[in-house]
Amino acid sequence: MEADYLVLGSGLAGLYFALRASEHGRVLVVSKRGLTDANTHEAQGGVAAVLGAGDTPEKHIEDTLRVGDGLCNTDVVDMCVRQGPQHILHLANQLGVAFDREPDGQFQLAREGGHSARRVVHARDMTGAAIHDALLERVRERGDRITLLPDSMAVDLLTTAKYGGPNAVFGAYVYDQNTGAIRTMLARAVVVATGGAGKVYLYTSNPDVATGDGVAMAYRVGARVANMEFFQFHPTCLFHPAAKSFLISEALRGEGGILRLLDGTPFMARYHEMKDLAPRDVVSRAIDAEMKRTGDDCVVLDMTHLPAQFLVERFPNIHRRCLGLGIDMRTMPMPVVPAAHYSCGGILVDANGRTNVRNLYAIGEASMTGLHGACRLASNSLLEALVYAARAAEDVRDATLDRPQQVATWYPGDATVADEAVVVSHTWDEIRRLMWNYVGIVRSDKRLERAARRMQLIREEIREYYWNFLVNRDLLELRNIALVAELIIQSARRRPESRGLHYNLDHAEHDPRLARDTLLARGDGPAV
Repeated sequence: MEADYLVLGSGLAGLYFALRASEHGRVLVVSKRGLTDANTHEAQGGVAAVLGAGDTPEKHIEDTLRVGDGLCNTDVVDMCVRQGPQHILHLANQLGVAFDREPDGQFQLAREGGHSARRVVHARDMTGAAIHDALLERVRERGDRITLLPDSMAVDLLTTAKYGGPNAVFGAYVYDQNTGAIRTMLARAVVVATGGAGKVYLYTSNPDVATGDGVAMAYRVGARVANMEFFQFHPTCLFHPAAKSFLISEALRGEGGILRLLDGTPFMARYHEMKDLAPRDVVSRAIDAEMKRTGDDCVVLDMTHLPAQFLVERFPNIHRRCLGLGIDMRTMPMPVVPAAHYSCGGILVDANGRTNVRNLYAIGEASMTGLHGACRLASNSLLEALVYAARAAEDVRDATLDRPQQVATWYPGDATVADEAVVVSHTWDEIRRLMWNYVGIVRSDKRLERAARRMQLIREEIREYYWNFLVNRDLLELRNIALVAELIIQSARRRPESRGLHYNLDHAEHDPRLARDTLLARGDGPAV
């Protein structure tokens, strides 16, 4: 198959890019599972943008820089904050996203952790689904220009370097999960919009698709990745055996929710002046510390002091889900624990989403733009995805196809059908437990050293298995998540300090010499 632009991923970044790029080219959108299986669709809180009276871009910029803990790219922060509102208005006025409004028609704005003002545009507690559904509907209306391919997973990117030329991307091998065939897809440019990598950890708020595929594929063809050590843990995921780490939005604390110990004692005042609305890294570490101190399995988020009707109307999805599990947020506190939520690192890009590999772009959570620094400010992620998808869609106009005259089709060699799937599932579980225990909210030099040694052996085992057996989605995801785990470990070992989301017990303070990005590229370290 051939198109002007090949998009890997069907979340907000991928669909918004596809819509805008379809104005000047044909677009193929590949989605690993269903088209709504994306982090975007699960997003509850909203999009941060300066749209309220009394708020200013300068305040939003200041909040972002403060939470980013010295590593934000100030030019990128300024660009995203100032360009974001126009995209919110475009979503609402042209694309039909039904954001919550005040009686006078103004956007209803929420406040979340780290923000000094109410600036989070939302659609109840299902903002991501509202945006995603509207975008998907608009994309389907452009069927003459945009082709959607669900149940299709990219295996590897195609590059001219493999044919003896300079390194440029011209497509991808894509595994069709319905037929088992691997198709060759060609394009003038490839856009990685594969989202995050939360499944690298044992407990995560992310859907099952978040296995870091884009970062792994880009790294394998020479793209630089940056700041992989900064993985954000959301402080409040529902602690319940049937909840599968269901996210309890930060917006609840924005409306007055209080974190308490199981005995009812509030504790956040001991950790930060903003108390329950402190930045996420602070809140997650505080909860982790209190759980270790008390021996309790969780803490609780208390909303019972707020009007019952307000809770039901403002958070209908969370109320409904909790009620189904026997937890009535109107009358009882909700048990919560931190869980892996968002990767602030990713494929290093410029202000237009370009990587260092020609014709390869990255947008959304898979990218590292410099907006988030060492810790993401709440609801800045969808903002970043919108701004960069639009900028990449404009920049990609100039991409020219540079590919060999004869492109090799996928060749499986002597690979056979795997007869022991337990090998994959066991290794997957081992990686996630290793990352949670050794490379989680709190780290140490010894934990990172142990993780590095074990991951080296695991990746050797996966390499041998990969070349001996025919690929399937589980094996491809395992290969990718193992590489992402390695990148996180190596990045963390290269930062002997504590900053933002990276907290090392052996280096508890900032080191001014390390106020820079951690860069990795294939060939310059162990993560090959």
